[in-house]
Amino acid sequence: MAIYLTQESRVLVQGMTGGEGMRHTRRMLAAGTDVVGGVNPRKAGRSVDFGERTVPVFGSVAEGIAATGADVSVVFVPPAFVRAAVTEAADAGIGLAVVITEGVPVHDSVACTAYAAARGTRIIGPNCPNCPNCPGLISPGQSNAGIIPADITKPGRIGLVSKSGTLTYQLMYELRDIGFSTCVGIGGDPVVGTSHIDCLAAFEDDPDTELIVLIGEIGGDAEERAAGYIRDHVTKPVVGYIAGFTAPEGRTMGHAGAIVSGSSGTAQAKKEALEAVGVRVGDTPTETAALVLAALEGTA
Repeated sequence: MAIYLTQESRVLVQGMTGGEGMRHTRRMLAAGTDVVGGVNPRKAGRSVDFGERTVPVFGSVAEGIAATGADVSVVFVPPAFVRAAVTEAADAGIGLAVVITEGVPVHDSVACTAYAAARGTRIIGPNCPNCPNCPGLISPGQSNAGIIPADITKPGRIGLVSKSGTLTYQLMYELRDIGFSTCVGIGGDPVVGTSHIDCLAAFEDDPDTELIVLIGEIGGDAEERAAGYIRDHVTKPVVGYIAGFTAPEGRTMGHAGAIVSGSSGTAQAKKEALEAVGVRVGDTPTETAALVLAALEGTA
């Protein structure tokens, strides 16, 4: 099994006919994703030949859903149009919208995630300015919605939720011999549609996920809140990694989600909060992978 995305998922790509949309639609199809249509009002009625599959273009998400039964949308439209694209998808009743576009204005992120949540649409992402950390999600061997490389791991029994796109890829590769049920890159922005806690709850309920890997980073209190949730609700083993132990004290690093204020939001504080509820936390990605292997072998 998997969370949020399975081999039955039927995917629309908003912005499929743009450069990034075309490139990543081809990669998603190659990974086995059931891409059933693109959305572009100016090119409605056309189709795009991707070699082994020809994908129709619809004028709206609602038209795409009516024609194909799509339940997932992947958003590759320019930043200024993301809010409208997510609003359109939510109004059409899409179950999951994966926002890959970088540089979405924070105000738009707040507005579209709140709007989608009120209508029952789950958002993965979005990516605010200077923070391209949401690569989407992949259930290896089943479906891939976003830009995560599909050939660096295989189906397996680990669930992964991560703030960092790059570290998502690294842990997938380090643990490729075991494989993953689903890997979710939630992004590191202050405003995201899906949180660590959302994914922890879903992995806890997934019978084929045996262990959960949680990747966090400095800034904010998402990992501390996740620790509280693990203490009260998660029975499966959890292994963590926090990026930013070497960040210079008092310096803002990377993006708005990584702002550290005093001792709040530091890597050490997050590590201590997770370890206090039984989570093993690695000091490096490679050490984290070793902790996962030990936990799965029952030697941790």
